[in-house]
Amino acid sequence: MAEPTDPRRTVARPGAISLVLTGFAQCLKWLILSLVFSILIEWIGMAFWWEEQGVAHSRQMLVNELQFLGADFHRSWLTAQPMQFASDLSERFYTIAFEWTGLIDLIQWVTPVPSSEESGVRPLLHQLYRPVADYVLAGMQITQVFAVRLAILALATPVFGLFTLVALVDGLVRRDLRRWGGGRESSFVYHYAKKAAIPLIIMAWVLYLALPFSLHPSWIILPFALAFAFAVTITASTFKKYL
Repeated sequence: MAEPTDPRRTVARPGAISLVLTGFAQCLKWLILSLVFSILIEWIGMAFWWEEQGVAHSRQMLVNELQFLGADFHRSWLTAQPMQFASDLSERFYTIAFEWTGLIDLIQWVTPVPSSEESGVRPLLHQLYRPVADYVLAGMQITQVFAVRLAILALATPVFGLFTLVALVDGLVRRDLRRWGGGRESSFVYHYAKKAAIPLIIMAWVLYLALPFSLHPSWIILPFALAFAFAVTITASTFKKYL
């Protein structure tokens, strides 16, 4: 026999620490997915699209990203030295991903051509590594490109904040005009605009981080910042008239 449910029973809601940890885990998940996707796209491109360039394609991407950073990010609200910030972040990524894991030591051990008398596992590993050496090097360079792009996105974050502030003020003004003018209230538009705001930021980060070619960050950041601001305006303007 089923037990009667208690109508007074309340559903436990996650606390502030749980929400912060969940948000951090979600951000880390999307960053890792973007990095893996960008490396896979680079490998596929080396095999089918830019065969002639090979590993030089990822090297040129790194040079282009550094040029974008040096040309257009002389100052930032987050740091007084954007180039140094990006360089430190790229170096930290390189250290964690390749030095701490021992991948650099393994590559340096496997790369030299073994002598004819040498036996053991190294000659076998050398034979396995030689066909994919360029792909491994390209993956390492794409990881550095990823770090530079992550630094650029971090430096451009105040743009989203500025657009959000303007959009919020505009939306609240529209809400007051609707409230005192007797305008209709649409919860349908409000909920869909609210749900679209955060995915726009995620899409901007994932798209730019995984882009398989060099593109000025303004072509990614500004359109998504405008779209996010539009969603914030709609959300604020369609918020219920009476609290």
